[in-house]
Amino acid sequence: MPAKRQLSCFVIAKNEGDRIERCLKSLHGWVDQLIVLDSGSTDDTVGIAKKYADEVIETDWPGYGVQRNRALTYCKHDWVLNIDADEEVTPALRDEIVTVLSSEHLSANFIKCPWHTVFLGSVLKHGRYSTPQGKLFLKQGAKFKEASVHESLILEKEQVLVLKSPLLHYSWRNYKHAIDKHVQYAVLSAKDKFARGKKASLGYACLRFFTDFLQQYVLRGGFLDGRAGLMMAIILAQYGFHKYAALWAMNREGSAGE
Repeated sequence: MPAKRQLSCFVIAKNEGDRIERCLKSLHGWVDQLIVLDSGSTDDTVGIAKKYADEVIETDWPGYGVQRNRALTYCKHDWVLNIDADEEVTPALRDEIVTVLSSEHLSANFIKCPWHTVFLGSVLKHGRYSTPQGKLFLKQGAKFKEASVHESLILEKEQVLVLKSPLLHYSWRNYKHAIDKHVQYAVLSAKDKFARGKKASLGYACLRFFTDFLQQYVLRGGFLDGRAGLMMAIILAQYGFHKYAALWAMNREGSAGE
């Protein structure tokens, strides 16, 4: 078996002191370069990061897409792993990544892994938060879409490989955090749409509540995740409503205010 292709990994963070250690422990010792970009933490995030990372860069917060592209400039290896502070690489996923990067014939440039999102003590295995995530990619020609949120990776000729082992995702500390985070992301998405001249009606916002609920709970199998699946479907329905209600409000106000 040929030598493993060298791997850079970056994590962007702000005030993640209560959970970033779990993330960094799962990366330390096997990635070839571990970078943390911190955007003004007031807790012990930076101190924890310095225990594990090869480099900790303290910077401002320009938005998700811009920050990830900024992180890319610090990555010195051809392959890049993009992990969030609320995620954890399982030992099985680590071993699978090492095996893939040691493969003699690797044609893929974008590698995805199953996402196991933990919510209210349960693992969501269906719906939006179980979709395989593209976390590992060939740096050449790669760029993140510079959006305020949902900053997808852009590759010129995407060749995808999906792994079998899961990435654990602890997105929300509690119910309130889940609600607050979805409202925050909804408003950020609305701001991006407003900047592009998009419009929405309040009626459409209400319609999205029902259609997004049906998509998550019925069409994408959220009901199979029990009560946690029902709660997540309701939260995602609220997210859809807030996104277009915020856009409607911005259109009426004439500005992308808070």
